[in-house]
Amino acid sequence: MSQQHILQISELTKKVRFILESELNTVWLTGEVSNFIAASSGHWYLSLKDAKSQVKCAMFKGSNRRVRLSNGATPKNGQQVLVRAKVSLYEPRGDFQLIIEHMEDAGTGILRQQFEQLKNKLNAQGLFDLSHKKEIPAHINCVGIITSPTGAAVKDILTVLKRRNPNIKAIIYPALVQGEYAQGDICHAIETANSRQECDVLIVGRGGGSLEDLWPFNEESVVRAIYKSALPVISAVGHEIDTTLSDYVADLRAATPSAAAELVSSDSNELLNHVVMLKQRLIKALQGTLAHLGNEKSYLQHRLSQVHPEQQLQLQQQKADELALRLKQVMKRNMVQLQGKPAQLSQRLLQQSPAKVILLQQQQVRLNKQRISQAMQNTLQHKSERFVHLLEQLQLVSPLATIARGYSVTRNKNNAVITKVAQVSKGDEISVQLSDGHINARVI
Repeated sequence: MSQQHILQISELTKKVRFILESELNTVWLTGEVSNFIAASSGHWYLSLKDAKSQVKCAMFKGSNRRVRLSNGATPKNGQQVLVRAKVSLYEPRGDFQLIIEHMEDAGTGILRQQFEQLKNKLNAQGLFDLSHKKEIPAHINCVGIITSPTGAAVKDILTVLKRRNPNIKAIIYPALVQGEYAQGDICHAIETANSRQECDVLIVGRGGGSLEDLWPFNEESVVRAIYKSALPVISAVGHEIDTTLSDYVADLRAATPSAAAELVSSDSNELLNHVVMLKQRLIKALQGTLAHLGNEKSYLQHRLSQVHPEQQLQLQQQKADELALRLKQVMKRNMVQLQGKPAQLSQRLLQQSPAKVILLQQQQVRLNKQRISQAMQNTLQHKSERFVHLLEQLQLVSPLATIARGYSVTRNKNNAVITKVAQVSKGDEISVQLSDGHINARVI
């Protein structure tokens, strides 16, 4: 069994960071700002969260100086934002984080994000390929107009057709071009025009407006309806600066509804249509080339960023900001502890004061004196009681008490008590002890 290589922690975090950055690269996401900190270095640190999760983020000053939000240049906690970020890992702590490159308000940004996501999806499915586009007829006798029958767009188209070629017939297929029901109306009008086969080409569009106003022409159902149309479709949505997904899928894009009318109203426009088509093909080719080069550039930039001094500098700056925050917290905690130190020392000094010790010792001496005095009194009383008791017992067995009752004690000259007659002889001197004195006598 081969021995497995044991990773160091730093090796593991480096590998995980490489996997995250190489696999996910750049992502778009929206969320609520929380824990926002603007560091003294100019970098931003924050968290993005939704109802279930949150992720730590960093936005370096080179990127955040370009942020322009509705409420100012700095995001606020609780604000919804849309960001473009690189997925990464902060190696010193092993924290998963995002490096934000772009930030904007979530409202318009989400629509733009949805636009890009659907555009990439449909482009990948081939709906925008030039090979699927149909040529606009050189000679047009009838034009189908899919738009609002009361809007400015239909008036502009009819005015231009009447001015340039009054012989061209125009059929209006009315449809809502704004609001939640607009996409259904537009799709139905396209299907109706294809089923009737009354016209040579369709103009689908409306006048200018905001991104929300033009959104029906970005709906997937509308794009697919245009793609499936057997009749050539010219997209004429908004002004020249407005771009919708209908423009990409249509067989030809006109900058405005009036421009669409000009494209179909004269034979001289055949060359212009060809030029426009070639232009679109060139733009598509350039866009494809630029996209390929952009992907290759991103890959090379990612590889370069692994060793780029700026990347390392940003990492060290982030680490320095974190250490600075930790240092401030430690200093604040130490200041709080030091402010309470004098009071603690004063209390300890007061407890060790000689005056207090002397006072305690004096109290102890008085207490001991009282205890000794009490003990002596108790001992004296006990001894007195014992003495009285012994006197009483001695009195009970004392010969003097016996003598006091009429008895006497006889001793010889050696002061020995005589208890028997045999202990004396005639002529011996004896002493008789009575209760009130002694009698000296001689045995006869």
